Amino acid sequence: MRTYFITGASSGFGAALAKAVLERGDRAVLTARRADRLDALAAAYPDRALAIPLDVMDPAARETAVARAIEHFGRIDVLANVAGRGSLGAAEEFSADELQAQMDLNFHAPVELTRLVLPHMRRQGRGHILQVTSVGGFAAVGGCAVYSASKFALEGWSEGLSHEIAPLGIRLTIVEPGSFRTEFAGASTMIRPATTIGDYRPVIQQMADYLIGHAGTETGDPDKAANVMIAAVESDSPPLRLILSDGAMMFWGMKRDAVDRDVEAWRELSAATAFPEAVGGQH
Repeated sequence: MRTYFITGASSGFGAALAKAVLERGDRAVLTARRADRLDALAAAYPDRALAIPLDVMDPAARETAVARAIEHFGRIDVLANVAGRGSLGAAEEFSADELQAQMDLNFHAPVELTRLVLPHMRRQGRGHILQVTSVGGFAAVGGCAVYSASKFALEGWSEGLSHEIAPLGIRLTIVEPGSFRTEFAGASTMIRPATTIGDYRPVIQQMADYLIGHAGTETGDPDKAANVMIAAVESDSPPLRLILSDGAMMFWGMKRDAVDRDVEAWRELSAATAFPEAVGGQH
């Protein structure tokens, strides 16, 4: 029986993962800012669920939540960093404070929570971290530069971390969903800059029409995504990157092909940047 610690458990992927974990017979620490939305699920599994109100941006609240989880269940086997928000707007439109707020929520908060849980996993000699990023964590598009910056940062940090913790028996999977029927594009979750610049409207409006126009009709099923995340945790060879949905797979292929084209087109000039006396292959 595994013990999951799940952030953002009141909606979207967090709620779907919490439900799936408990239905399978595992234990779950359910955390969210809207703690009242956790009560019904926790009450249905009184012996295996613990609901804790948690604002992931609050350092003291993070420490308290992890301490309560360890005190209650004795261990954390899986940390699922799900909580986060999207943003929509031109990169130039976001103020420094707005950019910092996005980075704090989508990057610094999961990083710090991971750092709090790692000592417990190291003592256990095992554990698994699920870092839920996005298709925007490996490919950026106009209108989502700030959001992608936060997710790119989390992916880079997590990839480096994965090499450090693997010898300690701790695994890490970066979860990269595409378009799923969550509250991602809702008015209450999507961050918009206070300033708008008319020159960017054609690009931004196109992205807004796509995100908001498809809200509630996305093809991805969060419940099915949750089951795939659990399968990765239970696998003997879990992936570093778990891409969810055909759309995300297609986007990944487009990004990979674009990078390959750039690399190949400039390969000869790139290779010609060494000193003449340098040995081939040196960095």
